[in-house]
Parts: sequence; C-alpha cells; structure tokens
Amino acid sequence: MTAWIAAGLALLPVLGLAVIATGRGTAGGRLVAVALATSLSVLLLVVFDFAFDQPSSLDLAMALALLALPGTLVLALFQERWL
Repeated sequence: MTAWIAAGLALLPVLGLAVIATGRGTAGGRLVAVALATSLSVLLLVVFDFAFDQPSSLDLAMALALLALPGTLVLALFQERWL
C-alpha cells in the first residue's frame, strides 16, 4: 500500500460524514456541508490520480472544481427562494 492510497482511504470517512451532514441540520449547515463534500471529492480524485496513475481522473477533478462554486451558488439561490 502506497502513501497515496493510505491518504485516499483516510479521506473517505471524512467525505462520508460530509455527505451525511448534507441531509441534516439547518439550511446554512447543509450548504456548507455540500461545499465541503465537493472540495473533499476534488482532493480525493487528485489523490487517487497519483495513487493509480490515471490522468483521466485529474480531468474530472478539474471539471468538478470548476463547477463546484456555481453549483453551490445555485443551491443557495434555490434554498433562499423555495425553502
């Protein structure tokens, strides 16, 4: 087991807690949990890219990083208007 795989496996429980937090708490807390989950997903994709030497996952991580902010803003707008 390389250090990259160990780092990726260490991030999985934290990502799981962030995903669970998206369904609980106040609207602001859920919004922060979504932002945390997307940031952890980008980091996890980059770590696994280095662990398994798959350059395609780095492209996916960059696309997710670019779409995370607009997606969070759209979710905030949705929660402000209809919830």
